[in-house]
Amino acid sequence: MTATVGTTVTHRRYVPYAHAHYAGNLVDGAYMLALFGDVATELCIRTDGDEGLFAAYDTVQFRAPVQAGDVLEVVAVLRRVGRRSRSVDFEARVVCRGVSTGRGLAPSAAVVLEPALVAVVASGTVVVPG
Repeated sequence: MTATVGTTVTHRRYVPYAHAHYAGNLVDGAYMLALFGDVATELCIRTDGDEGLFAAYDTVQFRAPVQAGDVLEVVAVLRRVGRRSRSVDFEARVVCRGVSTGRGLAPSAAVVLEPALVAVVASGTVVVPG
């Protein structure tokens, strides 16, 4: 296995209503960081044959709300390869969202967002065995 700059891993996830934490069915930021950890784990497995360990976030920017009922696309891109460290860029996008039922729609009505809504971007460092 070879850790190659530009390697990309993408996960998609439905956000269940059980994960709503605030009014308006908003999901807390920790939920998003956990998703970044999951996609980073797969990236490490694919590039280094090991789950690796998350060492630090360099930046995290919450740009738009994430709500229960959203479908998220979470992407990790390998940006830099050191001897044991890997720098990774992350982006979480809302690709589908439930719509208001106040317009005579079914409670389960949802739409595909085109373009997707960029909700969170981050960068961080993972380490793998040497």
